This record gives sequence, C-alpha cells and structure tokens, in this order.
Amino acid sequence: MQLILKNDADKKGRFKVNELKVQLIEWRHYLHAHPECAFEEAGTAAFVAETLRSMGIEVETGIGKTGVVGTLKVGNGERVVGLRADMDCICLQETSNLPYASQTPNRMHACGHDGHTATLLGAAKILSERKDFSGTVRFVFQPAEEPGRGSRAMIEDGLFERFPMDEMYGLHNMPQYPAGTIAVREGGIQASEDNFIITLKGKGGHASAPEIVKDPLVTAAEIICALQTIVSRNVTPTETAVISCTEIESDGAHNAIPSNVIIRGDTRSFTPEMSQLIEKRMEAICKHICEMNGLECEFTYTHEFAPTFNWKDNVQYVVKAAKAVVGEEHVIENCPPTMGSEDFGHFIQNVPGCFVFLGSKRDGEEAIPLHNSCFDYNDDILVTGAEFFAELVRERLVKV
Repeated sequence: MQLILKNDADKKGRFKVNELKVQLIEWRHYLHAHPECAFEEAGTAAFVAETLRSMGIEVETGIGKTGVVGTLKVGNGERVVGLRADMDCICLQETSNLPYASQTPNRMHACGHDGHTATLLGAAKILSERKDFSGTVRFVFQPAEEPGRGSRAMIEDGLFERFPMDEMYGLHNMPQYPAGTIAVREGGIQASEDNFIITLKGKGGHASAPEIVKDPLVTAAEIICALQTIVSRNVTPTETAVISCTEIESDGAHNAIPSNVIIRGDTRSFTPEMSQLIEKRMEAICKHICEMNGLECEFTYTHEFAPTFNWKDNVQYVVKAAKAVVGEEHVIENCPPTMGSEDFGHFIQNVPGCFVFLGSKRDGEEAIPLHNSCFDYNDDILVTGAEFFAELVRERLVKV
C-alpha cells in the first residue's frame, strides 16, 4: 500500500514530503548501522542531541544516564505535550546483509527503535519549521526500553519535575498491521511483565535409588503444571493473564538425580491487582508443593514492566489526529491488546497519555517479526509516523 497522507504538506508549500522522507531514511540507516544496547546509547544520544540543536531546539542530555529531552516552545500557549521514542537496540547478531546492517557484533535494531528515533526527529523537524501550534513540545528520547529500565531511570532523574508535561504519547511499529495503519485502544494495550525465579533445594543421588533422595526435578514438574491452574482457576475468564515457565536448570547428570533445580519464567497481565494475585498464588503453590515433597524453596518475583494503559480522552485525541493524517479507513480504534510489554507504561502512570501501533507490513511480503535477526524497519512509514506526531501536537496545542 502506497499511503497518501491526508496532511500532505506539499499542498501548503511549507514542506516537501519527499525531501523529508530522504532525510528520515538517512537518519534511520545511520542509526541502524550503529546500534547501542540499554544504557550504552552514548553515540545515539549524541546524534539525537546534535540533530535537535541543528533545528534550534533546546536540548538536555544525560537524563536517566543516556536519555535526551528536547524542548520546543512556540507562541504563548501554556500546555505541554510530550512525544517519546526509544533508542536502544537488542543484543542480537544481525543476519540481514543490508548495506546499512549493524557494524557492531551482537548488537542490532531488531525491534525498530532506529525507526522510532528517526520518526520523532522527523516530527521535531516538521514542528520546528512549521511552528503551527502554540505551546510547548517535549521530545523525549528514552534509553533502555528493552529491559524495562529506561523510563524509570528518567523518572527517577526528575523527568517530570525538570520537564513538566500535561500529556504524553508514544508509538511502536507493528509488522502484523498493513503499512501506514494506526491502531489504538482505550485501556490496556500492552501487558505488564513480571519475572520469577523458583529455586528448589533437595537431596540428590544415584538415579537407581530414588527412594533415598529428595527429588527436586519431579517436584519442579509438579510446580510447572500446578502454576497453570492459576490462570484457569483463579482468574476470571473474561480477564487475561499468562504464566510461562521458560527455563529449567539442574545440577544433575543422566544417571544422577539433582540436588538443586531452578525454574525461571515470566508472567503477563494488565492490572496491578492481577499481578499481585499471580505473585501470591505462585508463592503459595511453590511453598506447599515443596513442603509436601520435603524440599526447601526460594521464590523471587520481580515487577519489570508496568502495563501500558491508555487514557480515554487521549485515545480520542490520537484517533482524530490519525484520521487527519492517514484517513479514517486506515485507523483501527479498538485494536486487540497484545501480551508483549512496553516501557512506556511507566510514563503514563504519571501523566495522561496514549500509546499507538503503527502498521509496517509491506504489501505482498511476509511480515518479519520483531526481534528477528533479519528485521528491518519499513522506511515507507517514517513520514507517516512523523506527520502523525506533528498533527497530534497541532490538535492539542491549537494556535489561537
């Protein structure tokens, strides 16, 4: 689909879409070739800061270690809108053979954060040149989204005290939606992620004599199966939760029953209450099954990502801006939530806001999923995302 922007600025004589696209592709390809992982984004942050300053935007760096905040004030409007992009890559070896493929071993933009960063830079360029709003825009470039640490690092570093915002918006590319589609929903759009470690301490021995050991491996199997009853028997069927045991590690051998077993995994849900229910039930199940089998148990449960919960009014602002940019037929107003997690959730626990999906699937091509070693951001949606952000600012900071 070759998407025609409803807000094609060529018609206004202010900005040539093709020129903007060339610039955004250049920025995106540079970022793709120079990926940096969580809290390592010094080069990316420097590039972002330099690019923003070239537009006449005020810049502060080192927010939450490697975060960047740009501030653009136009007119005398008092409202402040925040726009956010994530900058970090993941630790993965790229296998794409693109001419701008990663130049750093075991580092790759396999989730599209290079595209998100270029998109927000594009929005900054549009807004700084058009100046067709009245108020203040904060361009927030966040580090360490992948491990779920960057938003909290920026918040703890005084993000909202130093750079007050009335509302905040973010986006993520989504390969399962057609290119240029903008999808959103009120309420939970992405789940929380909690991690757990269950350590079972028994008494190992020879595989031929199970009667004289305290077998943590059999106990681990009981626990793994029992944990699935939490969702099926403790969660209301109309609510959503996931419990996944993803790793099991032991100190045994093919002819030796182990003394210790470690189970690792994560859980997903959409409310703090559900997260607390899962944690409480998991701990009780692990404790009592171990007690029944004569084993010791250590249970660790950590809250990594907050759920991303869109505010009702802000969803409506997003829908209006999206329709103005891509047309009503390319806007999904009540998309299904995903069980994936997004670090943006912590931001809109502090201020009203909304997170959206920007479709990236190319016509006639099989979508390459996020976090795949051949993933590449679709350059055709860069201008769409930038224009969407710019339109959202104009909608919220109307020039009187």
